[in-house]
Amino acid sequence: MISKLCNKIFGEAINDYHIHNNIEQPIQNPYRISSIEHLLYLKCWIDTVQWHMEDVVRNPEINPVEGLQWKRRIDTSNQERTDVVEYIDSYFLEEYKNIQPKPNAKINSESPAWVIDRLSILALKVYHMREETLRTDATEEHKTLCTQKLNILLNQQTDLSNSLDELLQDIENGDKYMKVYKQMKMYNDPSLNPVLYNTNNE
Repeated sequence: MISKLCNKIFGEAINDYHIHNNIEQPIQNPYRISSIEHLLYLKCWIDTVQWHMEDVVRNPEINPVEGLQWKRRIDTSNQERTDVVEYIDSYFLEEYKNIQPKPNAKINSESPAWVIDRLSILALKVYHMREETLRTDATEEHKTLCTQKLNILLNQQTDLSNSLDELLQDIENGDKYMKVYKQMKMYNDPSLNPVLYNTNNE
């Protein structure tokens, strides 16, 4: 089951990051380039680094100039994240290219890779919510509330994992077919963001 592989590798990436717990720590991807495992590890590593960048930029005492620098790093990270999601979808398109959809096959509202994207974020939520339940400096009320939230997240993780496996099974059976839409992010593109191209023309 692909969800089992995803959750295993996401756990590895998150744990590997937290060995150093440093945004600047270079990735050491243990999987062969071009493999689905490599892409999954890379995806979750980007998400994990960005999670911590988002924490930093929300510091109410951050210097505005420094905050803008972090915001731009987050924008770059978001683009990298989107690119990897599209690489993962390309993997599945290649994997199922010889599957003939049934005449009544339906399209899913979400491609497999974007479901995987949500699973990666859920893995991070589970990790950090579990941390909150173990804090020695927090009140029992806080830890109890976080335990309740953790249980909800774990339930969501199970449901989303099952949904991913069912989607891929439906594609394999020809009951659904893949149709991938590019995200077409415009804010990072100097030819599409009016603020950027108007500045360049001045």
